[in-house]
Amino acid sequence: MQRRGRLKIFCGSANPELALEICKYIGLEPVKGEVSHFSDGETSISIKESVRGCDVYLIQPLFNPVNENIMELLITIDALRRASATSVNAVIPYYGYARQDRKTKAREPITAKLLADLITAAGASRIVAMDLHAGQIQGFFNIPFDHLTAVPILAKYFQQKKIKNGVVVSPDLGGVTRARELANRLGFPIAVIDKKRVGPNQAEVMNIIGEVEDKVAIMVDDIIDTAGTITLGAQALIQKGVHEVYACCTHPVFSGKALARLGAAPFKEIVVTNTIPVDSTLIEDKLIVLSVASLIGEAILRIHEERSVSELFD
Repeated sequence: MQRRGRLKIFCGSANPELALEICKYIGLEPVKGEVSHFSDGETSISIKESVRGCDVYLIQPLFNPVNENIMELLITIDALRRASATSVNAVIPYYGYARQDRKTKAREPITAKLLADLITAAGASRIVAMDLHAGQIQGFFNIPFDHLTAVPILAKYFQQKKIKNGVVVSPDLGGVTRARELANRLGFPIAVIDKKRVGPNQAEVMNIIGEVEDKVAIMVDDIIDTAGTITLGAQALIQKGVHEVYACCTHPVFSGKALARLGAAPFKEIVVTNTIPVDSTLIEDKLIVLSVASLIGEAILRIHEERSVSELFD
Protein backbone atom coordinates (compact mmCIF):
# COMPACT_ATOMS: atom_id res chain seq x y z
CA MET A 1 0.00 0.00 0.00
CA GLN A 2 1.27 3.46 -0.90
CA ARG A 3 2.32 5.39 2.18
CA ARG A 4 0.24 8.41 3.12
CA GLY A 5 1.84 11.85 2.97
CA ARG A 6 0.85 15.13 4.51
CA LEU A 7 -2.41 16.55 3.17
CA LYS A 8 -2.11 19.69 1.04
CA ILE A 9 -4.58 21.59 -1.13
CA PHE A 10 -3.69 23.38 -4.36
CA CYS A 11 -6.28 25.86 -5.63
CA GLY A 12 -6.60 26.15 -9.40
CA SER A 13 -7.69 29.45 -10.88
CA ALA A 14 -11.06 28.25 -12.25
CA ASN A 15 -13.07 28.61 -9.01
CA PRO A 16 -10.84 30.04 -6.26
CA GLU A 17 -13.81 30.95 -4.04
CA LEU A 18 -14.94 27.32 -3.77
CA ALA A 19 -11.35 26.11 -3.36
CA LEU A 20 -10.72 28.51 -0.48
CA GLU A 21 -14.00 27.46 1.16
CA ILE A 22 -12.82 23.85 1.00
CA CYS A 23 -9.46 24.84 2.54
CA LYS A 24 -11.30 26.64 5.35
CA TYR A 25 -13.45 23.57 6.05
CA ILE A 26 -10.40 21.30 6.19
CA GLY A 27 -8.42 23.85 8.21
CA LEU A 28 -5.46 24.24 5.84
CA GLU A 29 -3.87 27.09 3.97
CA PRO A 30 -3.64 26.42 0.22
CA VAL A 31 -0.30 25.57 -1.35
CA LYS A 32 1.43 28.74 -2.52
CA GLY A 33 1.48 28.80 -6.28
CA GLU A 34 1.03 31.01 -9.29
CA VAL A 35 -0.80 30.56 -12.57
CA SER A 36 0.34 32.90 -15.34
CA HIS A 37 0.42 33.06 -19.12
CA PHE A 38 3.13 33.76 -21.67
CA SER A 39 2.50 36.47 -24.24
CA ASP A 40 1.39 33.83 -26.78
CA GLY A 41 -1.24 32.46 -24.38
CA GLU A 42 0.61 29.40 -23.09
CA THR A 43 -0.11 28.53 -19.45
CA SER A 44 2.69 28.61 -16.88
CA ILE A 45 2.45 27.04 -13.41
CA SER A 46 4.81 27.80 -10.56
CA ILE A 47 4.65 25.88 -7.24
CA LYS A 48 6.04 28.19 -4.55
CA GLU A 49 6.53 25.68 -1.72
CA SER A 50 7.68 22.10 -1.26
CA VAL A 51 5.14 19.34 -1.80
CA ARG A 52 7.67 16.50 -1.60
CA GLY A 53 6.10 13.48 0.10
CA CYS A 54 2.65 15.14 0.31
CA ASP A 55 -0.79 14.01 -0.81
CA VAL A 56 -1.93 17.00 -2.86
CA TYR A 57 -5.56 17.64 -3.78
CA LEU A 58 -5.84 19.91 -6.81
CA ILE A 59 -9.21 21.68 -7.07
CA GLN A 60 -10.09 22.69 -10.63
CA PRO A 61 -13.57 22.51 -12.22
CA LEU A 62 -13.61 22.40 -16.03
CA PHE A 63 -16.07 25.03 -17.27
CA ASN A 64 -15.80 27.95 -19.69
CA PRO A 65 -13.08 28.66 -20.78
CA VAL A 66 -13.02 24.89 -20.60
CA ASN A 67 -9.97 24.24 -22.79
CA GLU A 68 -7.85 26.72 -20.85
CA ASN A 69 -8.97 25.23 -17.54
CA ILE A 70 -8.16 21.72 -18.79
CA MET A 71 -4.64 22.74 -19.78
CA GLU A 72 -4.13 24.36 -16.38
CA LEU A 73 -5.28 21.14 -14.70
CA LEU A 74 -2.96 18.96 -16.77
CA ILE A 75 0.08 21.22 -16.38
CA THR A 76 -0.47 21.54 -12.62
CA ILE A 77 -0.77 17.76 -12.22
CA ASP A 78 2.52 17.39 -14.09
CA ALA A 79 4.20 20.10 -11.99
CA LEU A 80 3.08 18.51 -8.72
CA ARG A 81 4.12 15.03 -9.82
CA ARG A 82 7.56 16.28 -10.88
CA ALA A 83 7.85 18.06 -7.51
CA SER A 84 7.75 14.59 -5.87
CA ALA A 85 4.25 14.71 -4.39
CA THR A 86 3.31 11.27 -3.06
CA SER A 87 -0.04 11.52 -4.84
CA VAL A 88 -1.81 14.10 -6.99
CA ASN A 89 -5.58 13.90 -6.58
CA ALA A 90 -7.64 15.85 -9.14
CA VAL A 91 -10.77 17.30 -7.54
CA ILE A 92 -13.00 18.25 -10.48
CA PRO A 93 -16.34 19.55 -9.17
CA TYR A 94 -17.58 19.99 -12.75
CA TYR A 95 -16.21 17.55 -15.34
CA GLY A 96 -16.22 19.26 -18.73
CA TYR A 97 -16.98 17.41 -21.98
CA ALA A 98 -19.11 14.93 -19.98
CA ARG A 99 -21.92 15.15 -22.54
CA GLN A 100 -19.60 13.77 -25.22
CA ASP A 101 -19.53 10.34 -23.58
CA ARG A 102 -20.52 8.15 -26.56
CA LYS A 103 -20.83 8.13 -30.33
CA THR A 104 -24.31 9.14 -31.47
CA LYS A 105 -23.44 9.07 -35.17
CA ALA A 106 -20.58 8.06 -37.43
CA ARG A 107 -17.14 9.68 -37.14
CA GLU A 108 -17.78 11.35 -33.79
CA PRO A 109 -15.16 11.44 -31.00
CA ILE A 110 -15.76 10.27 -27.44
CA THR A 111 -14.22 13.35 -25.89
CA ALA A 112 -15.03 12.45 -22.28
CA LYS A 113 -12.82 9.37 -22.67
CA LEU A 114 -10.08 11.41 -24.36
CA LEU A 115 -10.10 13.81 -21.42
CA ALA A 116 -9.88 10.89 -18.99
CA ASP A 117 -6.83 9.59 -20.84
CA LEU A 118 -5.17 13.02 -20.76
CA ILE A 119 -5.72 13.43 -17.02
CA THR A 120 -4.38 9.94 -16.32
CA ALA A 121 -1.36 10.43 -18.58
CA ALA A 122 -0.56 13.72 -16.84
CA GLY A 123 -0.05 11.74 -13.61
CA ALA A 124 -3.26 12.00 -11.56
CA SER A 125 -3.50 9.39 -8.80
CA ARG A 126 -7.24 9.74 -8.13
CA ILE A 127 -10.28 11.66 -9.40
CA VAL A 128 -12.96 13.27 -7.24
CA ALA A 129 -15.91 14.63 -9.23
CA MET A 130 -19.50 15.62 -8.58
CA ASP A 131 -22.68 14.63 -10.41
CA LEU A 132 -21.26 13.46 -13.71
CA HIS A 133 -23.61 13.92 -16.64
CA ALA A 134 -22.95 10.28 -17.51
CA GLY A 135 -22.02 7.93 -14.69
CA GLN A 136 -20.16 5.57 -17.01
CA ILE A 137 -17.37 8.16 -17.28
CA GLN A 138 -16.05 6.66 -14.03
CA GLY A 139 -15.18 3.59 -16.10
CA PHE A 140 -13.09 5.68 -18.50
CA PHE A 141 -10.43 5.90 -15.77
CA ASN A 142 -8.12 3.12 -14.58
CA ILE A 143 -7.37 5.00 -11.34
CA PRO A 144 -9.62 5.37 -8.27
CA PHE A 145 -12.66 7.59 -8.85
CA ASP A 146 -14.86 9.04 -6.09
CA HIS A 147 -18.20 10.24 -7.46
CA LEU A 148 -19.98 12.71 -5.18
CA THR A 149 -23.55 13.98 -5.51
CA ALA A 150 -25.18 17.23 -4.44
CA VAL A 151 -28.63 15.63 -4.09
CA PRO A 152 -28.45 15.57 -0.23
CA ILE A 153 -27.64 19.30 -0.22
CA LEU A 154 -30.54 20.08 -2.57
CA ALA A 155 -32.87 17.81 -0.58
CA LYS A 156 -32.00 19.51 2.71
CA TYR A 157 -32.84 22.91 1.20
CA PHE A 158 -36.25 21.78 -0.02
CA GLN A 159 -37.00 19.96 3.24
CA GLN A 160 -36.59 23.28 5.03
CA LYS A 161 -39.21 24.85 2.75
CA LYS A 162 -41.78 22.30 4.01
CA ILE A 163 -43.44 21.95 0.60
CA LYS A 164 -46.72 20.04 0.67
CA ASN A 165 -48.19 18.07 -2.22
CA GLY A 166 -44.92 18.15 -4.14
CA VAL A 167 -43.65 16.18 -7.11
CA VAL A 168 -40.07 15.81 -8.35
CA VAL A 169 -39.83 16.10 -12.13
CA SER A 170 -37.04 14.82 -14.36
CA PRO A 171 -36.71 17.00 -17.48
CA ASP A 172 -35.83 13.91 -19.55
CA LEU A 173 -35.77 10.12 -19.33
CA GLY A 174 -32.03 10.08 -18.65
CA GLY A 175 -32.44 11.93 -15.36
CA VAL A 176 -34.96 9.55 -13.76
CA THR A 177 -32.43 8.03 -11.34
CA ARG A 178 -31.44 11.47 -10.05
CA ALA A 179 -35.09 12.54 -9.72
CA ARG A 180 -35.98 9.34 -7.86
CA GLU A 181 -33.12 9.86 -5.38
CA LEU A 182 -34.29 13.40 -4.61
CA ALA A 183 -37.92 12.26 -4.46
CA ASN A 184 -37.08 9.48 -1.99
CA ARG A 185 -35.36 11.97 0.31
CA LEU A 186 -38.33 14.34 0.14
CA GLY A 187 -41.04 11.69 0.21
CA PHE A 188 -42.56 12.90 -3.07
CA PRO A 189 -43.66 11.01 -6.20
CA ILE A 190 -41.84 11.57 -9.48
CA ALA A 191 -42.87 12.61 -12.97
CA VAL A 192 -40.90 12.60 -16.22
CA ILE A 193 -40.95 14.92 -19.22
CA ASP A 194 -40.69 12.95 -22.43
CA LYS A 195 -38.88 15.22 -24.87
CA LYS A 196 -37.54 15.05 -28.37
CA ARG A 197 -34.22 16.74 -29.09
CA VAL A 198 -34.27 18.36 -32.53
CA GLY A 199 -30.63 19.51 -32.51
CA PRO A 200 -27.72 20.42 -30.21
CA ASN A 201 -29.05 22.51 -27.28
CA GLN A 202 -32.54 22.36 -28.80
CA ALA A 203 -35.38 20.37 -27.28
CA GLU A 204 -39.10 20.04 -27.84
CA VAL A 205 -41.42 18.91 -25.03
CA MET A 206 -43.57 15.97 -26.04
CA ASN A 207 -45.44 14.63 -23.01
CA ILE A 208 -45.49 14.54 -19.20
CA ILE A 209 -45.53 11.10 -17.59
CA GLY A 210 -47.01 11.14 -14.09
CA GLU A 211 -49.52 13.09 -12.02
CA VAL A 212 -48.63 16.77 -11.67
CA GLU A 213 -51.94 18.63 -11.56
CA ASP A 214 -52.44 20.83 -8.44
CA LYS A 215 -48.91 20.00 -7.21
CA VAL A 216 -45.71 21.94 -6.50
CA ALA A 217 -43.10 20.72 -8.99
CA ILE A 218 -39.36 20.51 -8.36
CA MET A 219 -37.47 20.03 -11.63
CA VAL A 220 -34.03 18.52 -11.04
CA ASP A 221 -31.11 18.09 -13.45
CA ASP A 222 -27.33 17.77 -13.24
CA ILE A 223 -26.68 20.73 -15.57
CA ILE A 224 -28.54 23.82 -16.69
CA ASP A 225 -26.71 24.96 -19.81
CA THR A 226 -28.74 27.08 -22.26
CA ALA A 227 -31.87 26.50 -20.09
CA GLY A 228 -33.96 25.60 -23.15
CA THR A 229 -35.04 22.18 -21.87
CA ILE A 230 -35.88 23.21 -18.34
CA THR A 231 -37.82 26.36 -19.29
CA LEU A 232 -39.87 24.46 -21.87
CA GLY A 233 -40.56 21.88 -19.19
CA ALA A 234 -41.69 24.55 -16.71
CA GLN A 235 -44.13 25.97 -19.24
CA ALA A 236 -45.52 22.52 -19.95
CA LEU A 237 -45.98 21.84 -16.22
CA ILE A 238 -47.87 25.11 -15.72
CA GLN A 239 -50.15 24.18 -18.63
CA LYS A 240 -50.82 20.84 -16.90
CA GLY A 241 -52.05 22.59 -13.76
CA VAL A 242 -48.94 22.78 -11.55
CA HIS A 243 -49.22 25.55 -8.90
CA GLU A 244 -45.51 26.41 -8.57
CA VAL A 245 -42.33 25.26 -10.28
CA TYR A 246 -38.85 25.14 -8.73
CA ALA A 247 -35.73 24.33 -10.74
CA CYS A 248 -32.59 22.87 -9.24
CA CYS A 249 -29.29 21.56 -10.56
CA THR A 250 -25.73 20.89 -9.46
CA HIS A 251 -23.87 22.69 -12.24
CA PRO A 252 -25.06 26.18 -13.35
CA VAL A 253 -23.29 26.33 -16.72
CA PHE A 254 -25.66 29.12 -17.87
CA SER A 255 -24.36 29.66 -21.41
CA GLY A 256 -25.90 31.65 -24.24
CA LYS A 257 -29.37 33.01 -23.42
CA ALA A 258 -29.74 30.91 -20.26
CA LEU A 259 -30.08 33.74 -17.74
CA ALA A 260 -32.60 35.62 -19.90
CA ARG A 261 -34.66 32.44 -20.33
CA LEU A 262 -34.56 31.60 -16.64
CA GLY A 263 -35.52 35.14 -15.68
CA ALA A 264 -38.55 35.04 -17.99
CA ALA A 265 -39.62 31.48 -17.09
CA PRO A 266 -42.33 30.77 -14.46
CA PHE A 267 -39.92 29.54 -11.77
CA LYS A 268 -40.50 30.29 -8.11
CA GLU A 269 -36.79 29.71 -7.44
CA ILE A 270 -33.75 28.34 -9.28
CA VAL A 271 -31.54 26.45 -6.82
CA VAL A 272 -27.96 25.65 -7.86
CA THR A 273 -24.62 24.88 -6.25
CA ASN A 274 -21.29 26.67 -6.50
CA THR A 275 -19.37 24.00 -8.45
CA ILE A 276 -19.31 26.74 -11.10
CA PRO A 277 -19.21 30.40 -9.99
CA VAL A 278 -22.31 32.33 -11.02
CA ASP A 279 -23.29 35.98 -10.63
CA SER A 280 -26.48 35.67 -8.59
CA THR A 281 -27.29 39.38 -9.00
CA LEU A 282 -28.28 38.77 -12.62
CA ILE A 283 -31.50 37.05 -11.49
CA GLU A 284 -31.21 37.72 -7.77
CA ASP A 285 -34.95 37.51 -7.12
CA LYS A 286 -34.96 33.82 -8.18
CA LEU A 287 -31.44 32.38 -7.89
CA ILE A 288 -30.34 30.49 -4.76
CA VAL A 289 -26.71 29.28 -4.61
CA LEU A 290 -25.83 26.48 -2.17
CA SER A 291 -22.25 25.61 -1.26
CA VAL A 292 -20.74 22.16 -1.81
CA ALA A 293 -17.50 23.09 -0.01
CA SER A 294 -18.27 21.11 3.16
CA LEU A 295 -19.22 18.01 1.16
CA ILE A 296 -16.07 18.09 -0.97
CA GLY A 297 -13.93 18.98 2.06
CA GLU A 298 -15.31 16.08 4.07
CA ALA A 299 -14.77 13.72 1.13
CA ILE A 300 -11.12 14.83 0.87
CA LEU A 301 -10.60 14.21 4.60
CA ARG A 302 -12.20 10.77 4.40
CA ILE A 303 -10.12 9.80 1.36
CA HIS A 304 -6.92 10.98 3.02
CA GLU A 305 -7.74 9.16 6.26
CA GLU A 306 -8.83 6.04 4.32
CA ARG A 307 -12.40 6.17 5.61
CA SER A 308 -15.62 5.51 3.72
CA VAL A 309 -16.86 8.24 1.37
CA SER A 310 -20.17 6.53 0.58
CA GLU A 311 -21.30 6.99 4.20
CA LEU A 312 -21.72 10.69 3.38
CA PHE A 313 -24.77 9.79 1.28
CA ASP A 314 -26.44 7.18 3.51
